[in-house]
Amino acid sequence: KQILVLGLDGAGKTSILHSLATNHVKRSMAPTEGFNAICINTEESQMEFLEIGGSESLRSYWKMYLPKVLLLVYVVDSADHARLPMAKQLLHQLIQNNSTLPVVVLANKQDLEGAYCITDIHDALALSDIGDKRKMFLIGTHVAEDGSEISSSMKDAKELIGQLVLETQ
Repeated sequence: KQILVLGLDGAGKTSILHSLATNHVKRSMAPTEGFNAICINTEESQMEFLEIGGSESLRSYWKMYLPKVLLLVYVVDSADHARLPMAKQLLHQLIQNNSTLPVVVLANKQDLEGAYCITDIHDALALSDIGDKRKMFLIGTHVAEDGSEISSSMKDAKELIGQLVLETQ
């Protein structure tokens, strides 16, 4: 069982995955063309992440993988205000037919000037409309300077994802 990592192109999915896997920062500038699979071992579990690129041509694959996963990690660019409505629409379409799939929304790029804070992201994505039956989390993240250790928010996200995987297995 995998953890699906989705979000619009440029949201920072690959950088986040690399940071979670290595505990060090490597900013990736090239968008993922297709799929990216990463396995992360923790003391409690082995987590398989499957990232699918966020470009328009790849979004048709998103729904195909949803029924097979334990958890959805949805990454948004907190500073890309113009594309938040699109990110919201895609997220709502994705999860409307699966009322129990846990969702972790990572409001990425919190370190950028003009980035929306967590409450603004919550409102922009209309997370209140998603319903009470599912486990849903929203964490603000950022990938710091190249080579440095990951931020505490990234460590929190990794712990949360690990916990959710244990609970759903």
